[in-house]
Amino acid sequence: MDRLSGLDASFLYLETPAQLMHVCGVIVVDPSTMPTPYSFEAMQSAIEEQVRDVPAFTKKLRRVPLGLDHPIWVRDRQFDIERHVHRLALPQPGGYRELTSLTGHLAGLPLDRSRPLWEMWIIEGYDDGKVVVFLKMHHATVDGVSGSNLLSHLCSLEADQAPLAPPVAEHGRDVGARELLGRAVASKLSLPVHAAKILAPTGRTVARTIGRARAGTAMAAPLTAPRTSFNGTITGHRTIGLCEMSLDDIRSVKSATGTTVNDVVLAVSGGALRAYLDERGELPEASLLASVPVSVREHSRRTGGANKVSSLFARLGTDTEDPLERLGDMAAANKNAREHHDAISADSLQDWAEFAVPRTFGLAVRAYAGLRLAEKHPVVHNLVISNVPGPPMPLYFMGGRISAMHPLGPVFHGAGLNITVASNDGKVHVGVIACRESMPDVDALVRHFPLELERLRDAVRNLEATATPIRSAPSTRAKKE
Repeated sequence: MDRLSGLDASFLYLETPAQLMHVCGVIVVDPSTMPTPYSFEAMQSAIEEQVRDVPAFTKKLRRVPLGLDHPIWVRDRQFDIERHVHRLALPQPGGYRELTSLTGHLAGLPLDRSRPLWEMWIIEGYDDGKVVVFLKMHHATVDGVSGSNLLSHLCSLEADQAPLAPPVAEHGRDVGARELLGRAVASKLSLPVHAAKILAPTGRTVARTIGRARAGTAMAAPLTAPRTSFNGTITGHRTIGLCEMSLDDIRSVKSATGTTVNDVVLAVSGGALRAYLDERGELPEASLLASVPVSVREHSRRTGGANKVSSLFARLGTDTEDPLERLGDMAAANKNAREHHDAISADSLQDWAEFAVPRTFGLAVRAYAGLRLAEKHPVVHNLVISNVPGPPMPLYFMGGRISAMHPLGPVFHGAGLNITVASNDGKVHVGVIACRESMPDVDALVRHFPLELERLRDAVRNLEATATPIRSAPSTRAKKE
């Protein structure tokens, strides 16, 4: 029986018409490399051939009687590719603005829970003949790593090769209502034992966190973020912005400063957010706080479940004007945050998520939104930032070379902005999604990403040209007074 883990199920329980819990991708494909000329019918047929025996694409939800346990996955025996792969054409002139307007609208539409929780839109007429694949998958089915693995069923390393991952039929047997109810009751009865097992480790984790906080080596604390215009109650409307940066430029900054790619990405994000807020006269004195998902797949003891993630909190240095100083401060803080995060059990979030109750969660989320509580308590975190490393070589989607692959995550009440980056073939593709009412012009933020990377790269070059040791660069901190 393929039961959802507590963490996977939590993404179902947290979903409302405004707080949609799917992840998206904007994949730009050049059809000129396809072995046979592009047609929608041929692409739809090829996609069906690749996914029809992959459970992640063909399983749907089945609820447990009385909501006694998390749902299970069952095979959709009426699986119909025409319900999942759709065709659209961009209005002319078919450029960036038309694409982001359309994909923003599609991102704001919920997935149909009576079918497998994914949807794909083949969008024609973009940028002089390119095809865009807009993919949506519910977070209950994927995280960053598992989502990349699923794409391997559709992507290859050469135009005329088969996709990287072959179809694997691993559908479980059907379960009767009586067996399902019996397993649910047994699961409920085991929860007190489960709680007893994780209470002691959780207590030790809390004690170590207090010790780290006293020593100044803990990660940034939630509920300490300043309030911005995108920290409030969200609606179901979405805006999307896309850009790309050079991976070589990011790596050169990383190598010159002794930092990491993730440090550079977060520093660039902090600089872009600082510029955006400063232009609007909204730059807070305190630094913005980001929630950064971290994969624990390599360290988790759990074998089931699609989501194997934890999270750490990171200050983005939006209170620091100098890009090199921001990067240096962030690298030191991130080192502490990573060490703090690594000291916490990889399965702690998944362990506690087992206690999620469908009806209670749903009522709580609706009450939270209806009472607009996100605007009344301290801000937990300002936004979510994810970094998903991808393959360094070109990829082909159904034979068409991928020229861009922009990931997009969900937004939440209280944090109506999500920044996700993914690397591939020497480029870092940035996907920004926001609640439209919180950030109507998301491009006002997106345009600062390549500019901030250029500022950081130029600052490194200037110091190298003057033979100034980068790690001891003079402080030019300039906070808003």
